[in-house]
Amino acid sequence: MALPEFFTTQIVYDERLFACSLPPENMALDLLTQKAAKYQARIGGSYLEMRDGDVFNTYVLVEPNGKVHRHDKNLPTMVENTFYVGGSDDGLCETQDGNIGIAMCWEMIRSQTARRLRGKVDFLMTGSHWWGTPDWAIFGPRHTNQYDVGNQNMMHITPGKLAELIGAPLLHAGHAGALSGEMLMIPFTNIASKVNLYLIGETQIIDKDGNMIARLAPEKGAGVICGDIEIARVEPRAEIPDRFWLPPKMGLIKMFWWHQNLCGKSAYRRAKKNNMLTTYKSNN
Repeated sequence: MALPEFFTTQIVYDERLFACSLPPENMALDLLTQKAAKYQARIGGSYLEMRDGDVFNTYVLVEPNGKVHRHDKNLPTMVENTFYVGGSDDGLCETQDGNIGIAMCWEMIRSQTARRLRGKVDFLMTGSHWWGTPDWAIFGPRHTNQYDVGNQNMMHITPGKLAELIGAPLLHAGHAGALSGEMLMIPFTNIASKVNLYLIGETQIIDKDGNMIARLAPEKGAGVICGDIEIARVEPRAEIPDRFWLPPKMGLIKMFWWHQNLCGKSAYRRAKKNNMLTTYKSNN
């Protein structure tokens, strides 16, 4: 069973998120552990986790016997840099029933992810919190402008493409629905602009032969899908391109990525310096 990336929070520029990370032992992990044991299933998803003074986007994969595997997303995406730093593990989890590889959101469109897992895993667990374009006039009408259409298509084909490059079936859980907040505008400042976004979704199940067994289309909103697949690695069906990004053209999205990365990294440093990074305190 797969939950999306950031299943405990939304991610936009909102300074309340500085106090929303969880310690390594937490209620979200307890929930997954309980469900894994109850249903005798593996279950995974990611949340912000604080360890040794830094915050990570940690995907936890829990086995029925209570064993917990962790993968820290290696490179934060855009505004995510505001709230956590990247990890360095390979995202490969050894289980009794084979090796499971983990990748989150834009890890799925980087060639380094395909290289570190190619031919090494029997199954892929992935998740996303993938934005559509902001509702700003510069982009044009939402859902029909070239940037949004291109972004939607990239999300749609990404799970199948990654499965093809690595050689394994894949389970992908993606957030879907409206999202509002702010976006940092100028690096090294906290100047931000209001923004309305949406999360694309594209929850999918891909079998070992690359067939899409089940899909939850973005227009359907949030929900659950299920399907039967064989967990087994196969020979990769495509070569990994010799470039950083798997998609051949990123265009304006890539420029936006660099800008937001710079804004976010400076905000994280400021928050850490001012002791703003704390774990979530429940009122219950």
